Amino acid sequence: MTAEAFAPAKINLTLHVTGQRPDGYHLLDSLVVFADVGDRLWLTPGDQLSIDVSGEFAEGVPTDHRNLVWQAATGAGWSGRIQLDKALPHGAGIGGGSSDAASVLKTLAIQGLPTAKEFHLSLGADVPVCMAAQASRMQGIGDQISRVALPKLPALLVNPGVPVPTGAVFSALAWRDNPPMPSNIPEFSSAQDCAAWLSEQRNDMHVPAAAIAPQIDQVLSEMKCTGNMLLARMSGSGATCFALYPTMIAAHRAAYDIGAANSDWWCVATELS
Repeated sequence: MTAEAFAPAKINLTLHVTGQRPDGYHLLDSLVVFADVGDRLWLTPGDQLSIDVSGEFAEGVPTDHRNLVWQAATGAGWSGRIQLDKALPHGAGIGGGSSDAASVLKTLAIQGLPTAKEFHLSLGADVPVCMAAQASRMQGIGDQISRVALPKLPALLVNPGVPVPTGAVFSALAWRDNPPMPSNIPEFSSAQDCAAWLSEQRNDMHVPAAAIAPQIDQVLSEMKCTGNMLLARMSGSGATCFALYPTMIAAHRAAYDIGAANSDWWCVATELS
């Protein structure tokens, strides 16, 4: 029987790089939420493992052991055909591959093939938080996940079509011992309150990512010109940026305006939670 899975886009509302361990892993403090847009997968059991990729962003997605979906299925001891409808840009700072892998792992766990948390982390720092797929604070090397209560956040996601290698951004960081977020994240009564607090936080990856892909700053500049914009920031290591709005109507208007002026950009209004 074929099982269907949804892999939502992961958005880093904040991303503080707080240190680096002797083994090279970076220490992070990040507030993470998930969108209502994402990839879709269908898993059909069989004798051999295969991945078929379709969708808007299928080009360039590996269909062998280089794909985290393949590694997730293999690690769970599952074989069969995986159909991946790639609706999210890859190399975009929104955890597409990690979310795909997490959705496979959760689907297989329901079918009696659970996997250990250590394995999830071995696939990538974003996989554990993608397993949670809810508003969370991610700390350590991605292994410390705690749930956070946040209001639903109307948002716009924009990617200018430029992939940004995460490793290159980390390598270009000028400082790695930056302050973490406050110990306690307050309760917010509205998207406006949340955005005001977020404006005091950071994404430490922004400067090196924008040096690699200057289009990031162009996206942010255009976002800041949209009506009722509360906050605009890059997600993850880029190049996707998000903007927050008080209502979904405002988010949809911004998506229309930016998309009309930049037909080659990926623009989508969404609700983050």
